[in-house]
Amino acid sequence: MFLGACSPPTRVSTLLISTSSPVISIDETPSPTAFQPIQATATPDRVTVWISPAIPTALREPLELLNQGGEDYVELVEDQAQARVRVEPGADLSIAEWVYAFVAPFPTIQDQGSLDGLRQVWTGGSDGTVRLYASASTTAAMVGILGLPAEGGLNVVLKNDLLEIAWTARPAFALIPFEEIEPRWKVLELDGNSPIHNDFDLLSYPLVVQFGLSGDPSDVAFLREVLDWPSTNLDPDRMTVLVMTGTTALTRSTAWKMNIHGVTYPGEEIGHWLREADLAHVSNEVPFTESCPPPDPFQTSLLFCSDPRHLALLEEIGVDLVELTGNHVMDFGQEAFLDSLEQYRQRGWLTFGGGEDLEDALQAALVEHNGNRLAFLGCNAVGPSGAWATLTSPGAAPCNTDRLYPEVERLRAEGYQPIFTFQWAEGSIILPAQMAAFRDMIDAGAVIVSGSQAHLPLGMEFYGDGFIHYGLGNLFFDQMQSLELRQELVDRHVFYDGRYINTELLTAILEDYSQPRPMTPEERADFLSDIFTDSGW
Repeated sequence: MFLGACSPPTRVSTLLISTSSPVISIDETPSPTAFQPIQATATPDRVTVWISPAIPTALREPLELLNQGGEDYVELVEDQAQARVRVEPGADLSIAEWVYAFVAPFPTIQDQGSLDGLRQVWTGGSDGTVRLYASASTTAAMVGILGLPAEGGLNVVLKNDLLEIAWTARPAFALIPFEEIEPRWKVLELDGNSPIHNDFDLLSYPLVVQFGLSGDPSDVAFLREVLDWPSTNLDPDRMTVLVMTGTTALTRSTAWKMNIHGVTYPGEEIGHWLREADLAHVSNEVPFTESCPPPDPFQTSLLFCSDPRHLALLEEIGVDLVELTGNHVMDFGQEAFLDSLEQYRQRGWLTFGGGEDLEDALQAALVEHNGNRLAFLGCNAVGPSGAWATLTSPGAAPCNTDRLYPEVERLRAEGYQPIFTFQWAEGSIILPAQMAAFRDMIDAGAVIVSGSQAHLPLGMEFYGDGFIHYGLGNLFFDQMQSLELRQELVDRHVFYDGRYINTELLTAILEDYSQPRPMTPEERADFLSDIFTDSGW
């Protein structure tokens, strides 16, 4: 469901405010006669301002503050006929370009819509099975794009009730301004375009409204000078996209296939998902070492390693962060682990959840991108003990809650958005102890908690102010024994202006023991239906 918006011509006005002070003549000869009171300096005439119901809260509040700020030259009026300046969409002087999003409750299978379909529902042309919601201000803003809403086509509700009502009424859809996107919404594409994607095309996106000032040119210019408005609610330079993945182990059949088809073969179908993100994460469970024997697809030993030449795959898909919480990171000893760590650092990749010793393993990887401050931490809860770092030896970070919980709290207090990963016991269900530990980390201040241990996708939940995903499944690992093991989730998290705002679920299925591909629409619909049911939705 999409729309096309035209920007009204901008009229630049200037205003010269002339003030005159009274001339006071003072006799230099002392006199007992008291001075007459000095007259006050003239102030501009009061400007009466009418605010259209279409103005979103983020633009309405500066006007209300201006009116309440103790100044007597701006007065808000309810009757636009009495206003010398109108604040409205499609104004004479355009000031702000506002982007709106087409959304649905998070556990919605549908991924996109069209402008024509949205307009049909808006004007009452649907069969009544589709529920569409918007606040009063969004409804007024969309009239110029979608037309007048017909009774029964649109449900107008209070902004603060919109999310809860839509979740209760599922299947349901809504229109909201970009700044009101939050994790429990799913942002749908409109004709293939989405405002939370890095390739968002503003020029072709239909849900864009120009807001500004109309009226007497002098009064418009004066109000423009004193009004503090942002020029837009969607600045790409304030957005960060993070892609997080499940288990990577370039060994056994996966490594064998890489030797046959080329090192980058596993990433040919979904590698763009990671490359297009600002930050790409992998949880690599296997050390890279020159002493690694040739890969054997029939290997029975559970001691794993990777050929250093296969690091080219991670380079090709654009990895930025390597998680080291895996229970196989020490399978080939300390030297192999340390050599791998050095290879990551030479490539400029950040590491977390493991390190040269315990202190290093417990350190957060800190990233600042487009004004968003992210902190990555992780730990291994299940061992084996030989995989854990100690005071003097390398390995994965053990789950030292006395150290990790306060660290998450501290980072959150310093303005970071903490992302925490767990290497938990592998299984096909969410264990009570796992749920408790993941929730505790949200309580400590994490905004995202992700399970890196699962070889098959597990459910997820919104808890407190955060998002928990108990297991994403494999990324690059050769398990093909069942459909569940072949299914994969890649979580695409979006941050804007210093806060976590949304998650998009990307779905893949493993082929040829080595190469995940995007699911077909039918496979994706079936899979999402199952995973949402498992999540209690």
